[in-house]
Amino acid sequence: MKNYEQYKRIFRLSFVALLFLAEMFVFRYVWRTYYSDLMEITYAKLGHWMIVAVYGIMLCIFTIIFAGWKIGYLRIFNMVYLQSLTALCANVVIYLQIVLLTKHFYTIIPLLLMSLVDIVIIMIWTPMTALLYRFIYPPRRVLMVYAERWSQGLFEKFNSRKDCFCVAEKINISEGFEKIYERCHLYEGVIICDVPSETRNKILKYCYDNAIRTYTTPKISDIIMRSSESIHLFDTPLLLSRNVGLTVEQRFTKRLFDIVFSLLAIIIFSPIMLIIALAIKIDDGGPIFFRQDRVTNDGKVFSILKFRSMIVNAEKNGEVIPATDHDPRITRVGRVIRAIRVDELPQIINIIKGDMSIVGPRPERVEHVEKYKEDIPEFKYREKVKAGLTGLAQVYGKYNTSAYDKLKLDLMYIQNYKLLLDIEIIFQTIKILFEKESTEGFAEVKEENLEKRENSDSETK
Repeated sequence: MKNYEQYKRIFRLSFVALLFLAEMFVFRYVWRTYYSDLMEITYAKLGHWMIVAVYGIMLCIFTIIFAGWKIGYLRIFNMVYLQSLTALCANVVIYLQIVLLTKHFYTIIPLLLMSLVDIVIIMIWTPMTALLYRFIYPPRRVLMVYAERWSQGLFEKFNSRKDCFCVAEKINISEGFEKIYERCHLYEGVIICDVPSETRNKILKYCYDNAIRTYTTPKISDIIMRSSESIHLFDTPLLLSRNVGLTVEQRFTKRLFDIVFSLLAIIIFSPIMLIIALAIKIDDGGPIFFRQDRVTNDGKVFSILKFRSMIVNAEKNGEVIPATDHDPRITRVGRVIRAIRVDELPQIINIIKGDMSIVGPRPERVEHVEKYKEDIPEFKYREKVKAGLTGLAQVYGKYNTSAYDKLKLDLMYIQNYKLLLDIEIIFQTIKILFEKESTEGFAEVKEENLEKRENSDSETK
């Protein structure tokens, strides 16, 4: 595998390019057959190729946004989904361009049929590409190094991706460095679980010196350092971490983006929101909205808005009773709006009011925040920005992802914030809206997932 490792990126880009060429060929046929003659002054031959090139650029842009080029990294279903989403978005944009060129809203049916053809091509291309990729790059055999507490959760996560990894051996740091170093050379990678910093650094340096690939679970301090700025005041390198959250300019830009995007969303989704409101009222006559105290930036508490999906007084006497799959408290309308994930649309109002942002750490319940802070003092770091309707933890995490791992994802967002990152997360959210996910309740999540001492044991050493 090592002989071909350096060509992996070229392999991916080459096969994505082949897919794009096929889609561009289909578009050229549709353009020349149905739309090009509708222009007041038709293009010469070069002009037709230029619009095909623009379509190809759109495919590239959306593939980058959706990360649809990661052959071998994504599962087959996800690859089909992301490339299909890429094609659909590119087709929408190119239709708008056709409208500008022809100065009329002509039929969109040819582009809809083209989208179906694109999806068929993608469904054929994806498994063939994945099969060839696995032939060239079979699952990587790795060694897992762990400390006193066995990282069962991480082990299971690696085992869930048998298409990429095979955890061939596990070794405890108590075995000593010499034995660990000896075993490292027998595999194609080393997974370093949450181990004391001093031990981790020695293993990392040894693997770096010997060109051995490593996979390391980051600590909070790693995430903070990763986003630091290099400064050169003298001959000793320095890393500057300001640790103040977003700058004034970033806060202004983010707020402006929130207002504009939310107002557009209100206009677009108002018919859907009206239908949902009527359905809730007709179903049981109860209130349309559900309000609940949540925590946002600087620990402020606000009342979050949702469409009510449960019976009235679902939590009696203020007792926290998390929702579970097939919860009898969920109403008939509630099951539908939860399934299609539109129960949170009223939070657009919270965003306009300034309680929330479109992208940011998910607003947690007050009692949950208090519990998390007891076990993970660093949990308060995520309060440096406003809570968000979606975020990095929502895109890459799951409902029952540990609080510690969600905190890491939130900090990665805060420490690396850019407006383009917000836009990318919004597009990535479109993907997860169609993914089924268990509504496993807070009480049902194994509280080892809080990973109390994954934090303290590591950060203090």
